[in-house]
Amino acid sequence: MLKVLRGTLVSVSVRLLLLVMVSLGFAGLSAPLSAAAATYHAANGGVYWPPNQVLPTFAQPRALDVVDLRQSSTNMALTFSTLEGIVNRQEPRLYLFQTGADEESTTWLKNLNLPYVMHNDPWEVMTKYVHEVKGVIIYDPNLLDTSNVAVTLAGLRDGLAVSPDLATKLEAAPYNLPVISDLRGKFSTALDAYTWEVQNLWSQTTHRMLIGIPASTSITIPPDNWKNFQTVKQVSQPVTDSSNRAVYDLDLSSYLGGSAIYLRFQDAYPQDGWGPSVLQVTAKADGQTVAQFTPCTSQEDQYITDHGNSQCDSGNPSMHRFADGGNFFIYRFVPPAGTKQFVVSVEMWNEFLVSASNVQPPLSSDQQVVAGGLLRDYAVANRAMVFWLRTANTDEAALFTQLLSSVQPGTPYLGWFDNEGSGVSLTSKHAVEVFAADYFHNLTVFSGAHAPISPFVPAPATPQLQNKIYVTLTVSDGDNLQYDEHRLRYLWDDAARGSVPLNWSIDPALYDAAPFILHYYQQTATKNDLLVAAPSGNGYFYPSLWPQSSLDGYLGQSGAYMRKTGMNLLFALDLTPSLTDTVAQAYHRDMRPQGIFYYNDGGDNPTSTTVIVDKTLPVSSQVIISNQDGGLQKIQQLAASWDGKSPMFISVLLDAWHLTPTDEAAIVQKLGDNYSVVRGDQFLQLFRKANNLPPTA
Repeated sequence: MLKVLRGTLVSVSVRLLLLVMVSLGFAGLSAPLSAAAATYHAANGGVYWPPNQVLPTFAQPRALDVVDLRQSSTNMALTFSTLEGIVNRQEPRLYLFQTGADEESTTWLKNLNLPYVMHNDPWEVMTKYVHEVKGVIIYDPNLLDTSNVAVTLAGLRDGLAVSPDLATKLEAAPYNLPVISDLRGKFSTALDAYTWEVQNLWSQTTHRMLIGIPASTSITIPPDNWKNFQTVKQVSQPVTDSSNRAVYDLDLSSYLGGSAIYLRFQDAYPQDGWGPSVLQVTAKADGQTVAQFTPCTSQEDQYITDHGNSQCDSGNPSMHRFADGGNFFIYRFVPPAGTKQFVVSVEMWNEFLVSASNVQPPLSSDQQVVAGGLLRDYAVANRAMVFWLRTANTDEAALFTQLLSSVQPGTPYLGWFDNEGSGVSLTSKHAVEVFAADYFHNLTVFSGAHAPISPFVPAPATPQLQNKIYVTLTVSDGDNLQYDEHRLRYLWDDAARGSVPLNWSIDPALYDAAPFILHYYQQTATKNDLLVAAPSGNGYFYPSLWPQSSLDGYLGQSGAYMRKTGMNLLFALDLTPSLTDTVAQAYHRDMRPQGIFYYNDGGDNPTSTTVIVDKTLPVSSQVIISNQDGGLQKIQQLAASWDGKSPMFISVLLDAWHLTPTDEAAIVQKLGDNYSVVRGDQFLQLFRKANNLPPTA
């Protein structure tokens, strides 16, 4: 889901552009910062964040104490992550293994090639560094959102965010830490806690970044939790285009006799991520309506008993609930006494698997514990404010809007949202760029692990233009910083990588956030691997919603990062069927990419077309594929209109969460001789030649 007319822009235009960018709150990237940062850290240590950087640079780590918290409680992970933030603010010395990494936990640590000591007992590390801590901040277990307030206070007061049990341990010998703040009983709701935080702490925190991360997470649910459920309706084959949308009548009469009936919706094909979407639910007892509701509204609240990490979507056709992959949701119905027939009619589509039971599941994923420590180290080290304000809640969204309105254009928001579309829309309208980083591990270490980044990436020769069907494949989700650390590395290590040409979307802001990770991908890329900037710019945003008054400055800054990282192709994302003329012209004017691959996030592109915008800029709309068979079929369907008399161009977006290089190689191998799969830069050069445009440098 991201983000100098090369060789011809005259110097006076560069100066003018920089002046405009500075006036809009964006400073230019006129020179590499690594030498200046190294000098600064040698003298001062700490965090280096000049005004012309998107994200801060930490000191270079020299050696690491490594703690394995993968089997520890989430409240332990929270406490040790706040310790990591305090310790690493001066110099990165602490590295934590936590759950949630697609790659093996030691993978990046070994690549860093730094000396380290592995500690099986976390308290050894606490003893070593406790002298750098000034006390503890106790969160309220009865209101887990106070843990976010505690993390904010931890950054401001050099304290540890702790549960009451851990507070007791840390107050005693040998740690003897005082209580800086006790948040138990101070707030009645999450909104109360975050309102207090804004009123009392916002003025003390940095205003150069915002961090939004959930304060709680679901308990672990064992597989046998669903042993009493039986399938009542299931699709017979994959469906990813809503073509099976209908009202399905589910006769649940055989489940009468208990105190309630439980109806569970899950993904029939979790590997491709197109699970059930539910638009309307009606329950009838002996022909009489006893329940009727639209999901994701207040009408649903009395019936949904387990949200199962399902999500709401206000898009086409209208508000509905969906559950992709391993997610699910459960409704609970209580039929009137004496009911003989009970039927639930559900308007739904895509890959649904519906099961029922009259036995209540022992556990619900709605049972929450405090979230772990991921990204908390970064928040503490940068003295940033941490919150979780839901866009679906009117009052919380108003407070969220207040925060967004109080920062400068281009301010980074790290973390995630309760709903992707509404969250990115809200931040975009306030000129705030998003970096999905809620699962990033040890960002304080990787922001200091310096490595050379090449601004020049060699390109293979462009093949001779022929009457063929040219296909280019782009692996998605590179806007996502935590994806760049985890899932991308997992895909990158696939043995089939390099066997077919692939474009890999990746965030240019890794130049600041994790230069070693970007360096690794640059150095290990094959001639078939092309890194492209994604999506839309440095961070994730919807360009059509970004205020026009600051769009040029933001895109100019993003273009500078692209040039520093050797990327000249852009993967753009928006809510419109195609890039608007205004946005496309701004990209061309301010970023000067060789071309743009575009995906309509407001609705799947039905076809792939490549057009010329602003006279010389190719913009290629993408179709998305999520599995081998369906992906091959979609490409072949698009190619069916080829007349064989001139080249055809098809741009494909590959779902990185459900496809691997092995899958992609299998698709390519099944294409016929009429097809030619090429890198994105070759694809655009061939398109230019086919349309009598001059080649780019």
